[in-house]
Amino acid sequence: MQENPHHLVMGELTDYLTGETVPDTHDERFRQKIARHLVQVCGYEKKQIESRKQVIIKTGEKTARLWMDFLVSTGDKTGMMIRYAPGSLVTRRLPNLALSRLVYPYQIPVVVTCNGEDAEVINGVTGKVTGQGVDAIPDRQTLMALDIAASFPKVSQALHDKASRIAFACEVDGACPCDTDVCILD
Repeated sequence: MQENPHHLVMGELTDYLTGETVPDTHDERFRQKIARHLVQVCGYEKKQIESRKQVIIKTGEKTARLWMDFLVSTGDKTGMMIRYAPGSLVTRRLPNLALSRLVYPYQIPVVVTCNGEDAEVINGVTGKVTGQGVDAIPDRQTLMALDIAASFPKVSQALHDKASRIAFACEVDGACPCDTDVCILD
């Protein structure tokens, strides 16, 4: 079991999507709630949802590793990224939009920030908020209907570099070195 002085570990629980044993924390309970919502309410198959994907971000001489909570597949591409973030959703808007441009060489079209009780849905291409509340998270049918040509534009190198700096500044600089969601490599 992982020891982290900043997170109360209440034991272990079984991950809803993978069946793996994970530390039982308040944050993990909310992540499990989100996973169950995606399957039971939104209609996604568990195999469409990748959880805890590691992403390496670089800016200048600095490198860090972050984890994406959920990436939801539309077949060949990931159509939705969901990040759990306790507290205010608005403060996570910019870094999550930036991260949606760093996971793959294309823009993930639907970006969701969820604190377990509320959610904000953002159009990854335009950056505009398209929905508020957990019920606004697109269901399987909606996500599968995305226009592949218009919804998954390639991320230019200039946009990738800007997104890397934003993600690093918001998610890594000043982050607690004990935080399990951030690992500074350099």
